[in-house]
Amino acid sequence: MPAEYLWLLPLGLLIGAFGTLIGAGGGFVLVPILLLVYPNEKTQLITGISLAVVFFNALSGSLAYARMKRVDYKSGILFSIATIPGAILGALSTAYVPRGVFDLLFGVLMIVAAIYLWTSGGEESAVRSYRKGDSDSDPRRRRMLRDLTDAEGVRYHYAYNPVTGVLLSLVVGFISSLLGVGGGFIHVPILTRLLDFPVHIATATSHFVLAIMSLTGTLVHVAQGVFVRGIRRTTMLAIGVLIGAQGGAWMSNRIGGKMIIRGLAVALAFVGVRLIVSVL
Repeated sequence: MPAEYLWLLPLGLLIGAFGTLIGAGGGFVLVPILLLVYPNEKTQLITGISLAVVFFNALSGSLAYARMKRVDYKSGILFSIATIPGAILGALSTAYVPRGVFDLLFGVLMIVAAIYLWTSGGEESAVRSYRKGDSDSDPRRRRMLRDLTDAEGVRYHYAYNPVTGVLLSLVVGFISSLLGVGGGFIHVPILTRLLDFPVHIATATSHFVLAIMSLTGTLVHVAQGVFVRGIRRTTMLAIGVLIGAQGGAWMSNRIGGKMIIRGLAVALAFVGVRLIVSVL
């Protein structure tokens, strides 16, 4: 492995740890870094490398969260199936987006997401009390009831509208695959703010969905021959995130939900501004 790629290993460690901690896969950090370091590379290669790395990060993180029993598998499978069509379309569309437009779009999206998260206060969504059968009490607001207990004995009781979750996941699948970011930075806020998931369940379930969604987009890029020039960089980053993701899951037990959301907001704002400045 050429020495010029060795710096990607510690970068992968950091991305794996932070991405898993906030349930975002780390693509939102990796993509702008790759865009800045490789200004002459095509958008398709950048997004292809990022999606592959997000997959390995999400896979490692999902295994760690599974041991903690924080993954809502029923909801995760439902959302994952919904993201697949969008992920395929997004991966196919990347080749048609000019590099300058891509950079600017990515930067603006980062800042908008950061503002939303910060102004929302970063507080845990209210965990309401539901009784069995309540999901059918109001035809206009059918809700799926979920009751999970993690490995430490903490019980999470919440409910959400599955139709809303599926429709939003379809959109997330397209946007995330188009930008090569995995979509966790969009999906976690959706799960916590719009679907009332507790933050720790949201980050774990988001990682599970990311693994399937990013694998779908990656396979599309593989079929297109995108990785002919990026396999070495992808390998170094993948090794790093596989290790770092375990550390991020471990840290999630020691950091509160509010700090996780606020950390995500700061990170999004930083990379968004940096990317827009580089374009202008």
